[in-house]
Amino acid sequence: MASPYIILNREQWSSLRDSTPLTISDEELASLQGVNESISMTEVSEIYLPLSRLLNLHVGATQELYQASHTFLGTQDAKVPFILGIAGSVAVGKSTTARILQTLLSRWPNHPKVDLVTTDGFLYPNRVLEERGIMKRKGFPESYDLPRFIQFLSDVKSGVPEVSAPVYSHLFYDIVPDQWQTVRQPDILIVEGLNVLQPPRSRNSELIVSDFFDFSIYVDAKEEDIVQWYVERFKLLRQTAFSNPLSYFRRYASLTDEEAVEVATGIWEEINGINLKKNILPTRLRARLILEKGANHSVQRVKLRRL
Repeated sequence: MASPYIILNREQWSSLRDSTPLTISDEELASLQGVNESISMTEVSEIYLPLSRLLNLHVGATQELYQASHTFLGTQDAKVPFILGIAGSVAVGKSTTARILQTLLSRWPNHPKVDLVTTDGFLYPNRVLEERGIMKRKGFPESYDLPRFIQFLSDVKSGVPEVSAPVYSHLFYDIVPDQWQTVRQPDILIVEGLNVLQPPRSRNSELIVSDFFDFSIYVDAKEEDIVQWYVERFKLLRQTAFSNPLSYFRRYASLTDEEAVEVATGIWEEINGINLKKNILPTRLRARLILEKGANHSVQRVKLRRL
């Protein structure tokens, strides 16, 4: 059956690195990885370097297109950032993907300033979620302040000199009052989150988040693998983030291995698994590129949408 994607195995994709230099150190890579992820330098060389090369070509082409448009209109508008969206399930490794790409893309000479914003900052505060009775649906589309998010992206794409995004704390599991992340006209803005490829919520919706993207990536894996990664991460967090006396999840720090597996599996089945199947996975085919991971977190296949 015909596919809108060109499907490349790992060897085919790796060959597209061409002569792209490796511009990341072992120490940097270690600092970019998630709690239970182990991304090798081989993975960077074979998967992320070809991807950074592809994105660099897209950024260059987009910059030329903007310049052509300004020449035609006779204008000198403010610099417009290239916006890259990264979507995928909880625990699939999209945050690590975003951080690695941010580092690699910032080493290219034609776009050295690369910012990263996560959609967590656009979640409604816990008090609002509680008032609306959707605290257990945190991460579902309705838990985000979409109008605020759309305005943020619109301002960034319009070349506004400074645009601020709210800050979210995973320690407190809530928006941090009076703290902001300021974006100042980067060359590239990476936007990472669960639902960044969501279609309109209603027929009357005028704009959606992905309307502002110049390129989009979906990080994919089998659900059974993602569940395993989620449970492993939950167990590890007992000795790290959960053990902090200020942590919202402090109550989980003393769980035994058996109890932790039971609690984490229950959370997945009641919340994250439902969100994946109902809201996140259906957006996969909206992405320009899909990274398909195997059980060991390494990418096995890449799907690139045909132009």
